[in-house]
Amino acid sequence: MHTKIIKIESETTDIGEAADLIRAGELVAFPTETVYGLGADALKADAARKIYAAKGRPSDNPLIVHIADFSQLEYIAAKVPKEAKILADAFWPGPMTLIVPKNGRVPYETTGGMDTVAVRMPNHPVALRLIRESGCLIAAPSANRSGKPSPTEAGHVFCDLDGRIPLILDGGAVGIGLESTIVDLTEETPMILRPGYINKAMLEEALHTEVKLDPGLAGADSVERPKAPGMKYKHYAPDADLIVVEGKSADVVETINALVLEMKEAGKKTGVIAASETRERYRADHVVSIGAREDEDAIARHLYKLLREFDALRVDVIYSESFQTPRIGQAIMNRLVKAAGHQVIKVEKPPERQNERNDETV
Repeated sequence: MHTKIIKIESETTDIGEAADLIRAGELVAFPTETVYGLGADALKADAARKIYAAKGRPSDNPLIVHIADFSQLEYIAAKVPKEAKILADAFWPGPMTLIVPKNGRVPYETTGGMDTVAVRMPNHPVALRLIRESGCLIAAPSANRSGKPSPTEAGHVFCDLDGRIPLILDGGAVGIGLESTIVDLTEETPMILRPGYINKAMLEEALHTEVKLDPGLAGADSVERPKAPGMKYKHYAPDADLIVVEGKSADVVETINALVLEMKEAGKKTGVIAASETRERYRADHVVSIGAREDEDAIARHLYKLLREFDALRVDVIYSESFQTPRIGQAIMNRLVKAAGHQVIKVEKPPERQNERNDETV
């Protein structure tokens, strides 16, 4: 199969070929504000199967249905909780996915065998045009090979799926770079199943009530299994071994440089992901800046791209600072720790340094 790329030059660029493919039950990769999605008709079981096959995705990992109007949620939901309308009014179009009970219109192939359906309205003109012009609800996970870093540029999609899908709509680099927040509305208290750009405080402010966080998201130390089926799988991983190092800035730099030296002596090629403030302090073969710590949007936007750049550099091991930023740090760290396979080193300050000044925790 030849994979064609259509560059979106303006809002008038013809995407009729993409709409035709969706209607025919075929696959099209397209940009959203979060990451690139791999889309097919959400109401066709065979189309959903093609998504799983192209990605190499486990079939129990549900797909997110992308819509362009709230009435389309009502069309496929067995019940629309009152919280759904409140959150949709506050955050749609935008990077938020709602879990609601499904009705018979949605095949189990789309929902991973579950009686619930994940729905969102993307905040991207190309995505919304594709939904409207195709006349279909579009099921779309990220447009990458399963387990690899999510694509934030059309070139990433082509690298992973060339020859596996017929068409990519190239809308340039995405704006956010992290997948949507997933909120489960099927229980009495709304629950975040995947953190994202829209955080817990924002959801609670809109709903004027408590929003819980899935206990399974607590990290490597959690004894709970994540409620969302897809969260049990390793995601976002580069080819190299990735290790996150947490602690005071000076201790993290010292620890990473020591680990880098060990790896170099063992003949390994090393990489470091650092904030711009500390980039020059590392001695790895390749040190890349993810952005300034005060610019958490840039950190989120750059994460997956940097992981893919390290693949191109063919490093053997990557060490990363942690990025516990105030607003979306939970989402950033969720992706980074999963990419590392929960390999996290927590650096404690040695006793002989207790009297030194406390520097920033990273």
